[in-house]
Amino acid sequence: MSEGGLNAPIRHPLDWNDPDFYDWEKLNAEMERVFDVCHGCRRCFNLCDSFPRLFDLIDESDSGELDTVDKADYTKVVDACTLCDMCFMVSCPYVPPHEFNIDFPHLMLRYRAAERKRGKIDRRVDQLTRTDRNGKLAAFAAPACNWASSTANKVTRPMMEELAGVHRDAALPEFHGKTFALRALETPLEANAEAPARGRKAALYATCFVNYNNPKIGEAARAVLAHNGVETEVVYPSCCGMPQLEQGDIDKVAKVARQVAGELGRWIDQGYDIVALTPSCALMLKFEWPLILPEDAAVKRLSQATFDITEYVVDIAKKEGLSEGLSPLEGGVSLHMACHARAQNVGAKAAEMLRMVPGSDVKVVERCSGHGGSWGVMKENFETAIKVGRPAARLSAQAGKTYIASECPLAGQHILQGIERLKMDNKPQVDRSYHPIELFAKAYGLGG
Repeated sequence: MSEGGLNAPIRHPLDWNDPDFYDWEKLNAEMERVFDVCHGCRRCFNLCDSFPRLFDLIDESDSGELDTVDKADYTKVVDACTLCDMCFMVSCPYVPPHEFNIDFPHLMLRYRAAERKRGKIDRRVDQLTRTDRNGKLAAFAAPACNWASSTANKVTRPMMEELAGVHRDAALPEFHGKTFALRALETPLEANAEAPARGRKAALYATCFVNYNNPKIGEAARAVLAHNGVETEVVYPSCCGMPQLEQGDIDKVAKVARQVAGELGRWIDQGYDIVALTPSCALMLKFEWPLILPEDAAVKRLSQATFDITEYVVDIAKKEGLSEGLSPLEGGVSLHMACHARAQNVGAKAAEMLRMVPGSDVKVVERCSGHGGSWGVMKENFETAIKVGRPAARLSAQAGKTYIASECPLAGQHILQGIERLKMDNKPQVDRSYHPIELFAKAYGLGG
């Protein structure tokens, strides 16, 4: 028997077109098989809320074993999974090639997909996760939308909680009237012809979050790459579908994958690397899409041409070398390693990048923020999300650095909310969290 913990994890394609994928009898049998393995191991007891819920169900059952747990209660375990992938990538010793063949996150995804087939759809979350529609509409009245969604607004946020199920205390990202794609179009940047990496070309996949909610991340990425000789174009066909994947809408994700892979493929044809600006989207392009559409040549090609932004900067540094001009970041950085960055299995590229800054002082925090995308802002999940993320918040606060950063902007924002709730002396007073590429641009004196 080959122990999965001693080999690189292997992920199998999703058989989402097979009717058996949605067969409840077969699905429950697989749930029982996997849950029984988890019950015997319990290594993930403190990883997220799915596993405590599972173990409580078993421990409080009549027999103290899985055989007396009501299968209807399996949904409680599924509902707590955020598809962070940390059990599969970091903790579980029974992932393939181990013969137990455990892929807990994709089993949770299968369960949600089967529920969706049966018509169980949370309309509140469905509307919340339509990021392109919401971003385009909000752009027309961004100041009003931001005013209404602020946690300081004690009129609109209770109403939002009642109507949309979004917890009144959950911080929500702001919207901008001018998207990152439009800003890039209006502000051309000339690549540094003297840089060691001159000649490189990168198509920046804007991602819905950077495009609508935080263009500063994209602007920092463009500035850093231009300074290092990279010619950039900003491309945004649509959202990558991660919000829909979290809800089990695999068919929607497949349609998005085909569309975006076709659009980005034209840039690959012209010699461009594809660079995603947030780790969740990079994970989708690199790993999730090829598992959903394993026979699609365009999707496979895109997965092989895609970099995360921090990964790309490190690649430049190793192959050609970086342009001069980096200055220290006074006070250091507490860097949260986002789960979807870790799940890419390329190493701690954000930390590696920031340690190239002279006099670097980087404290790495490798704990889940607890946010989980749309999951963490919902009324029924927010307090749990804060609880799960408390270790990350505490470690970030105890680091005592000037800057708090995460490759996942939502995770960084959530960690700040967690810090606010900590009962500790000398809590850091931090106005905002940063994406590491923003701090790298700052070290170059390129803004921020």
